[in-house]
Amino acid sequence: MAEPSAASAPSPLGVWRDGAAAAGRGAAVREERGRRGAAAGLQLLHFELKWLESLFLFPGWAYIPQTDHGAAGYVEVLEDPVPVNCLPKEVSATIPVIYPTLAEPLLVSRIPCKKRTKLSVAGELSRLSPLLCIHQKTFFFLFLKCFTSVVWVPVLVKKPNQLAWHHTLQLGHKYTITSLSISSLKKSGQRIFVTSVSSCLLPYCAEQVKEQALDSSWQGESSLSALPETTEQLSDSSELGVEEWPGSVKESKIISYVGTVTKILNAQAGLYELDSKVCLCLAYQQLLNSARGIRPGACVELIDVHLIQKPLVSSPFIVLGACLNSTVLLRSFSRLSTPYQPPVTSRNLCLQLLFRYNLGMPLYLWLVSLLETFKERFSCFFGRQRLLLSSIHRNPGPAEKFLVPILQAVVPDRRETRDIYNEILAKIHHCPLQKYLTLDPPYQVPSLSALGHVAEQKGWEGFCPSQLLSPLEAQHMGTQELNRRLAWSYCTLSAGSFQPRLILLGVLRVSSRKSSLQLQDSSGTLPCVISHRDGSPFANTALIGSLLQVENYQLVVERFIQSDFPSWEQLENSEHVREKKTSIYVQFYIEDVQVLHSVEGQIQKEPQSKNNTSLRRKNDGSSTSDLDILEAKVRKLEDPKPDPGGDKSCQRGESSTGRSCCVSRLFLVTQKEGLMLRNYQLLKEGGGEEQEPQRSFQATVLWLGRPQLWSHPRETKSLPELEEASHSGEESVTWQEALLLFMGKSLQWFPFLHLDGLYRFIVPRCSDLEVFDKLNFPPVSAEFLGRPSFPLCLPVQDNWHLQHETWISFPTEHQLTAKALLTGMDRRISSIPEILSNSFRGSLVSFSGEIVERTLCASPKSKKPSATLSLRKQKGSLLASDHSVKLSISAAAGSPIVLDIYIAATYLQHLRGLLPGAKLLFQNLERKISRFHNVYCAYIASSCVTILSLPASHQLFTSSYAGRASSPSLVFISNLQLQLQTLPQARILCHVSCVLTLSLQWICSLCSSIFKEGKCTRHSPPCPSHTGVRQASARVLVEDGTGEALVLCRNQHVAAMLGLSLLEWEAVQSCVQSRGSLFIQYGEATGTGCVEELEDPIACYLRNLCRSSLICRPILLDFSLDRKPSKVLQPAPVQLRNFRCGEVEFVSQVRPRQSLLCLNVEEVGQKALCCLNRERIESMSGHCQMGTTT
Repeated sequence: MAEPSAASAPSPLGVWRDGAAAAGRGAAVREERGRRGAAAGLQLLHFELKWLESLFLFPGWAYIPQTDHGAAGYVEVLEDPVPVNCLPKEVSATIPVIYPTLAEPLLVSRIPCKKRTKLSVAGELSRLSPLLCIHQKTFFFLFLKCFTSVVWVPVLVKKPNQLAWHHTLQLGHKYTITSLSISSLKKSGQRIFVTSVSSCLLPYCAEQVKEQALDSSWQGESSLSALPETTEQLSDSSELGVEEWPGSVKESKIISYVGTVTKILNAQAGLYELDSKVCLCLAYQQLLNSARGIRPGACVELIDVHLIQKPLVSSPFIVLGACLNSTVLLRSFSRLSTPYQPPVTSRNLCLQLLFRYNLGMPLYLWLVSLLETFKERFSCFFGRQRLLLSSIHRNPGPAEKFLVPILQAVVPDRRETRDIYNEILAKIHHCPLQKYLTLDPPYQVPSLSALGHVAEQKGWEGFCPSQLLSPLEAQHMGTQELNRRLAWSYCTLSAGSFQPRLILLGVLRVSSRKSSLQLQDSSGTLPCVISHRDGSPFANTALIGSLLQVENYQLVVERFIQSDFPSWEQLENSEHVREKKTSIYVQFYIEDVQVLHSVEGQIQKEPQSKNNTSLRRKNDGSSTSDLDILEAKVRKLEDPKPDPGGDKSCQRGESSTGRSCCVSRLFLVTQKEGLMLRNYQLLKEGGGEEQEPQRSFQATVLWLGRPQLWSHPRETKSLPELEEASHSGEESVTWQEALLLFMGKSLQWFPFLHLDGLYRFIVPRCSDLEVFDKLNFPPVSAEFLGRPSFPLCLPVQDNWHLQHETWISFPTEHQLTAKALLTGMDRRISSIPEILSNSFRGSLVSFSGEIVERTLCASPKSKKPSATLSLRKQKGSLLASDHSVKLSISAAAGSPIVLDIYIAATYLQHLRGLLPGAKLLFQNLERKISRFHNVYCAYIASSCVTILSLPASHQLFTSSYAGRASSPSLVFISNLQLQLQTLPQARILCHVSCVLTLSLQWICSLCSSIFKEGKCTRHSPPCPSHTGVRQASARVLVEDGTGEALVLCRNQHVAAMLGLSLLEWEAVQSCVQSRGSLFIQYGEATGTGCVEELEDPIACYLRNLCRSSLICRPILLDFSLDRKPSKVLQPAPVQLRNFRCGEVEFVSQVRPRQSLLCLNVEEVGQKALCCLNRERIESMSGHCQMGTTT
């Protein structure tokens, strides 16, 4: 679309002024209108000095508005103006001049400047610097070249009435400048010509000039230096540096270029696109004319610009950088109807960081891309761009807080000082654009959506089913067990797992729908788990809505698959994976977080006055703080549905003067239950009841003190309730217990509410101190109300705000008395050894510990799901309902005491961070004892888990398989009875007495029937499986001189116990496959087993091997206690047994044999046996318990 011209708009009259030009912003025209006049900024292609102060008619022009409609645009003059009056005629007079060939030696003369007369210099304009404004002084340099040689001299123009010359000077034209003096720059001492007040700029005419002969004041040289009065004090050089790069550095080429602006890439950063293929950077020049005329469609000529090829690895553009030695000329205006986008020089963060750190082109382009990313991701949360990008002295904005540490890490400390005058005047050019190195950015800031996709891709790239399981165990698993163990795995990625490192940016939010913390940007959300390094839970509600930066984190990719692998041999075939799902979240410590922008930080812990409170008046005369507006926008982004209005009881008692009042109440959390579906019957708006179970959680609390009335939420900083308790004593303080019920939007407080936390409920815009009592209702029917054990139930309203005050474990001084009053409550946290003890009598237990191993297993078949859970498969569940996870919890890192916890798959959708190495606090778990007398715990509806500490990076495993890596200790069999619970895994040096039983069989991988001759033997109904799994077991009697034990060996440990090599074991298994199964019984149970045919060679071989003395040898056995023996044995008393040594018979007391489970078998050589025996003899004292002989 063409711009308006003289044919479509009236031709205005105006008088040329140079006031705006003197300020360095271009020409201006003033139109007289009565007593007052209006001035308009102009941009023109051709200008002559004789037009100043004359009346002109503008036949062709176009007004260009700004993108900001509230700001004024400018006028582009498309045709030369027509003078209304006759222009004054120039008086021709002969001017004595000198030429650059003669003037150039004068700049190196040492004669004092005061003794010299002023000169006029004539020459061709070879170079023109941009207008510069430093320390509120505007100036520019021009360079006059000799007509017949390359000799040139610099001229400084700094008088305000002469700055208009910059618009009329044209390269290649000849000019004469009168009344020039010589001066020197203060810092460098470089001598230059400087205009005076009487200097004039005239077109060069050979007929009107004559070459001047120098008088006596210019003859000879003097050793005197220039006087201080003649020193030009423009400014010191910028105290900026140029980054130094190791390795090979490229040198940019200086070229000239003519092109058309096709796109404004970033006006504030001075980046434009030329001819759809070249990037023009004007940031290294001061655009004092605000880049007027540089719009898409305009033609520009670039002289002496730097050609930089591929400054960034990811940049597709060739960049043309204009330094202070370059010239940018506007050759033609755009005829497109594109608005004007002026760069902002004041508080422009791009330019501030560019000049502060003197960045080269690659770093500057990366900086601009980071700023654009920052603005794109978070401007929707914080409203205005100025709030995001502004930089005020000693109060940096969020973007500056984010970028400055990155630049300080990338830009080296040792930097060369940039001398801007040397950059313009030196004959050998030097500037920040002269040398560069293609930059591969050391950091990336991906969007949360992109980060999730990258993490998911990396998670599945490293997914290998064969590596998730121990190969020796997988080959003996049936189909169901094999696929169940593969159904849930995980991998972790740190910031260093990506090249380049990834920085995490997001606004901390809490989802009331999922009741989880999450980081959010404009692209999406990422769930997060936050903890403290000191082991305390994260409960800082003030950080909701804050912009966080995280550089140290663990990105967790939970992988869920549905597969039908027949056996371990097909694990490499991905066709058996039928469905893949992921759950991605990030976990980090709050100490590793930098808060770039805090919404709540403006109102907490800082006294506010009326003068510094930012208010915005509404139409009705009320005032709303920027914080309220910001929170409303954030809530609207999360949930577009309107708030139903909050607490009605408060609204009835609300007055016009109490709109900013609030009521608060302090409470202590004594118990918290988990998040799940509960059958609370809530009243609908129409009077009916909700029949479906509601997702909710509840917490038991103690109200501390009475409700408090505050004139404004900003005042809820102190704890008057505890101060009152500390002064009144226990007699005058009543502690009231209540059951808080969280549903709906109040579920957002689930991640913040923790045991022993001191919190405050704030009811905004409310003055009713009885608001909490009015909402109470009994949790049970009326006939049970007489019992004092039932606290009143209080449903938490959606508009209530939760504020964390402190932990009761770490009170301040004035809270010590209140803490003493609360210590009598029964909030016992047990230890794992106490729970495992036989003397423990509690049914619900709470304890903390570290996850040693996480295993997915089948749910008990006898356990029926509760009615609530059997209603439907809960939305978002990624595991089948018949699965459960077993967590092995140790009391501390490296502790041998382990307690197993079973969690049904239904509860897992709300639990994150259940990784080996994580320290957790479990509350209200059900303690159970199995039929094998083993103690374990089950996660039930009232249970809750809190993340206390994240796993260390070296502790993280890439799958769900994580064995205990600690080396077992060497013990004696006689001491096992005393160490049943404290030694779940140990090692003994023993002697194999005999093999009691040996069982080898091939079973069907699908139905576990006998697999014989390549097919399943089940006939009713027929089994379609064609895959068999081999299994082996043996029961071996061992002794170590202090006692005997029965060792159960399975699968590969059977071969090690029999002393068979891998090839021999494979041959035995192949022979057994043809007959399906083989059973041999020997020793004390002779005759009770199956009878093999004597002609069966494999049976004869194994029978002879079990009876052979070859297996009766010393071994080093790693074992654990067999907690599930074949039958439950009652504790047996000490027995008397006869022993014969030659002709002598002995009788000795022998303890009952312990049942052990073999974990590893190592052969012991003669040398190692001697060392181990010496070790045992040295530690024998106090351990060996032998019976007396009779």
